[in-house]
Parts: sequence; C-alpha cells; structure tokens
Amino acid sequence: MGRPAIVLLSGGLDSTTVLAIAKDQGYTPYALSFRYGQRHSVELEAAKRVVETQGVARHVIADIDLRVFGGSALTADIDVPKHDSLDDASNSEADSSVPITYVPARNTIFLSFALAYAETVGASDIFTGVTAVDYSGYPDCRPEYMDAYAKMANLATRAGLEGTQELKLHSPLIAMSKADIVREGLRLGVDYSQTSSCYDPDEQGRACGRCETCLLRLKGFAEAGVTDPVQYQGA
Repeated sequence: MGRPAIVLLSGGLDSTTVLAIAKDQGYTPYALSFRYGQRHSVELEAAKRVVETQGVARHVIADIDLRVFGGSALTADIDVPKHDSLDDASNSEADSSVPITYVPARNTIFLSFALAYAETVGASDIFTGVTAVDYSGYPDCRPEYMDAYAKMANLATRAGLEGTQELKLHSPLIAMSKADIVREGLRLGVDYSQTSSCYDPDEQGRACGRCETCLLRLKGFAEAGVTDPVQYQGA
C-alpha cells in the first residue's frame, strides 16, 4: 500500500477526478465528505457510489450544520440562480465577483477537518479539487489561499510542532480547465455517470442544467468532445 492521503470528496466531477489522480500517484486514499446542511443529498450519494467503485481505505462523512449561519443559496432559503448560458451568469453577477452560491469559509472548514483526519491516520498529504480556471470565483479556490493554508496547517498540529509531519496540500486541478479535467479523468478511467455536480437537482437526482456549476460542467464535456453521462432535466 502507498502512503496515506486525505482526499476531500464531494461526489462532483472535480473531486472524483482528484481521487483518481491520488490513486494514480500511488497514494492510499482516505476519503472525506461532508453533510453540511446543503439543500440536497444527491452529491453525497454520488460520493458513496464513487468510493464503492474506486476504492478507498476509509470513507468518513462528517456532519456540520452550516445552515445555522446561512448566507448562501446552498445552505439557506435562497433561490439557486439559473442561467441560459455562462455569459448570462457572468452578466447577472456583474455587481459582485462572488456569487450567492458561495458558502462562507467552506473550504477553510473542510480543510480543517481534513487536517485533523490527516493527523489521526498519519497522513502528510491532503488532496483537494479546487480549481481557479472555469470556476465561480470563490475566494477559497485561489492558489494564494491554498499556499497560505498549507503554511498555517504546519503550525497547527502536534505532528507539525514535533516535526513528525510536514503537511503538503495537493491541488492538481488548480490550473486546469474543465475540459482538461474531463480528459484527465477519462484517461484514468473515471466513470463520470456516478458523479453529480448540480446545485439544484430534482427529486430524481437529475441535474438542472442551468445553475453555474452545471453550465461549467457541460462546457467542459463539450470542449473535451464527449457527452456528459449524467441525466439532465428535460433531456
């Protein structure tokens, strides 16, 4: 078995690709997902499907209720914005660089849980699927944020203080377009039909096709020259 690594796994396109990358690089993945008060469980069910087929050493689902804070269309009674195109999405968000689907400090919270998980299993590596290309402009997906968090993390644990662990944060997708991510995942044998990215799926789990994350995903598959295998409403 390879060295242990924590992989943040939402069940979406990006994190599922990162899981495959970590395995391809010889790591033994410990997957970490969250039930954080999001509007639906479709993506979390997708994460369960992914780990069943890709295989991990352990899959932890941590419970956090970010609904107590609200402030996001993903955790509060706020409509998820729908658009006819990515240009339409960009124009509608022109008054703000950060869309309402941003969950305040979510990546910081998730990475902190990953840091605790890493220390308990003796892992020095954490993999995350953040990307700064073809993304929604979230502040906690930028390279400078990831670099700053890695520096802080090595000051925050007993393992770091005692010098038994030097944590490394891996963001292999951060400079990749959605099309590049799809191509890399397909090269590694990822079955994207098991994944879910939609912010507002219906009761059957079908993607809406009109939220920003759906539009970005569809753009990636189209530019990669392949059909997205997930079901979309009205298709």
